[in-house]
Amino acid sequence: MGIDSLVVSAETTQVDVVEVAPEPELRPDTSELERAILGQGLVDAQSKDTTLVLDMKYSTEDNFLNKDVYGDFDACYLQGEVVEMLAHASAYVQKRDPDLRLMIFDCVRPRSVQFQMWEIVKGTDQQKYVAAPTGGGSMHNYGCAVDLGLVHVDSGLVDMGTPFDFFGKLAQPRYEVEFVKTGELTQAQLDNRRRLRAAMLDAGFHGILSEWWHFNAFKKDYVRSTYQIVE
Repeated sequence: MGIDSLVVSAETTQVDVVEVAPEPELRPDTSELERAILGQGLVDAQSKDTTLVLDMKYSTEDNFLNKDVYGDFDACYLQGEVVEMLAHASAYVQKRDPDLRLMIFDCVRPRSVQFQMWEIVKGTDQQKYVAAPTGGGSMHNYGCAVDLGLVHVDSGLVDMGTPFDFFGKLAQPRYEVEFVKTGELTQAQLDNRRRLRAAMLDAGFHGILSEWWHFNAFKKDYVRSTYQIVE
């Protein structure tokens, strides 16, 4: 246990030991963006749960922007308590099917990245799918939201009826029961979505009506009063 500072009272000469958490050890190839995120106290989710599978879409060109906006940053960082919740959801999934894993598409999204995304979509039909970087910001900007799916260790990504970042009604949970009735979604695809939701809800997350892959850890008011936007 390291002693980081000593506070001495002039009146009582009492010495109080103040403990400070150790700084995370940085790899030589740690990117500038990752260093900034670490500097704001966020936690690498894989340091808590090594079974998480990452496919960080915005660190590739395989996304709706057709552009890599993260550069050499391709890790999943979240607020510490959100990392604990995600590990809980992961354990929930694997307890029910040892061959399933959570596959992560996006975690914290610094506001510097949000500005890049906004500039790409501004004035296009895709603008409505990206939160403006000004004002309250996205829950991703606080490290309190995660985009994810399920992956099978042998057969690959579990079929949810649409890919990640599919911008149409078929991806929206509010319509999915009707789409099963019309045959546009299968019952198996709906069951897969429900399996993911059950794990996330059990861990304390809540989903949204417009994207099957997106989950917030907390309500917006709590997030904005408790955390700072990650720049």
